[in-house]
Amino acid sequence: MLDNLTQRLAKVVKTMRGEARLTESNTAEMLREVRLALLEADVALPAVRDFIAKVKEKAMGEDVIGSLTPGQALVGVVQRELASLMGADLGAEASQLNFATQPPAIILMAGLQGAGKTTTVGKLAKYLRETKKKKVLTVSADVYRPAAIGQLQTVTGQAGADFFPSEPTDKPVDIALAALDYAKKHHHEVLIVDTAGRLGIDQAMMDEIRAVHAAVKPIETLFVVDAMLGQDAINTAKAFSDALPLTGVVLTKLDGDSRGGAALSVRHITGKPIKFAGVAEKLDGLEAFDPARMANRILGMGDILALVEEARKGVDMAAAEGLANKIKGGGKFDLNDFKAQLSQMKKMGGLTGLLDKLPAQMQAAAGNANMDQAEKNVRRMEGIINSMTAGERAKPELIKAARKRRIAAGAGVQVQEVNRMLSQFEQMQSMMKKLKGGGMMKMMRGMKGMLPGGMR
Repeated sequence: MLDNLTQRLAKVVKTMRGEARLTESNTAEMLREVRLALLEADVALPAVRDFIAKVKEKAMGEDVIGSLTPGQALVGVVQRELASLMGADLGAEASQLNFATQPPAIILMAGLQGAGKTTTVGKLAKYLRETKKKKVLTVSADVYRPAAIGQLQTVTGQAGADFFPSEPTDKPVDIALAALDYAKKHHHEVLIVDTAGRLGIDQAMMDEIRAVHAAVKPIETLFVVDAMLGQDAINTAKAFSDALPLTGVVLTKLDGDSRGGAALSVRHITGKPIKFAGVAEKLDGLEAFDPARMANRILGMGDILALVEEARKGVDMAAAEGLANKIKGGGKFDLNDFKAQLSQMKKMGGLTGLLDKLPAQMQAAAGNANMDQAEKNVRRMEGIINSMTAGERAKPELIKAARKRRIAAGAGVQVQEVNRMLSQFEQMQSMMKKLKGGGMMKMMRGMKGMLPGGMR
């Protein structure tokens, strides 16, 4: 997201490397690059003007001290103002959902058709159930879009939450009130109401959602906006902000090829905090939005905290501890263990997901690796291991020429691919032996060239 802005800022830092201090002329040159990058990223013009004015004011008063160069000092100002533009000045509490009400806490979801509201309801239900330990009920008040009710029922089931059924012949207000009554009787802590969207803003849609809002009086009214809308997000955000007392925003499809302007525009237009961001299609692809961390990612500083959180969610700690104890006790690292490590990496978002959260310098260290090819190689290695017998996975030394041919045929690959996978496994096995003896630095040096797809 916003790769262009990252590249332009890196270029400015390089050109300012020889400057002794921040001046009006070199600051103006940098701001010109930033302004162009923001406009190319489809950021709303009012947001760009406000942002540039604040950066200029702060930069001219910025002291360049210690080991900082003027370019680095300027990037520091931009980072703080980017975070502020996306809501950091509202404080951490503003980005949290409010549950301070008599249960159930009602969350009303609003937005255009195609913005991803229904999927987001499922993601939010899963997030609240697993992270906040809430008993969640969902209901669809969308009686217009074919299969909308069925879609919500499906994603709610996948999220492990409860679903209140409705019919296309029912009135949206009646559906919402019936669901609220059911939630009270069955002691649900949260009720999420999915409302109808349209392909564009229209009066009937706004009147209907206002009526639903008035009937159930939600404590949270979240505006769901597609990050790929670009400049269109401005008009949509303004229309919903005028029609409803919004309490927050959910950005969807941040993992797409969007230029990301909506992320920097929508808070400026609505004045409301971005509370969540959809970062993947799967139901666990919803993150609590942190403006400062997003600013770091935009500026190529990475998001190490997000990487740690992914590790906490994706890594099976019991399995990891079991493997550590096995190696420590003199046990052998086998192909079952190797496959488990590949699975853990996939749960953390795969190579692409991990690389995306690293600082730009570390991403550059990956060289020109083809990440799509690297991901395919990981899947291929899993397929090869799956075509082995339990005995072969436990004792890889059994795998000779005849077995390799059988395994290759079963996995649909050439024998050379089996040999390559076994070679990588042997390198990992060797590193595990060094780990047992405390040779961590040796192991790190040995990892060079291990990752698939040409990564270093």
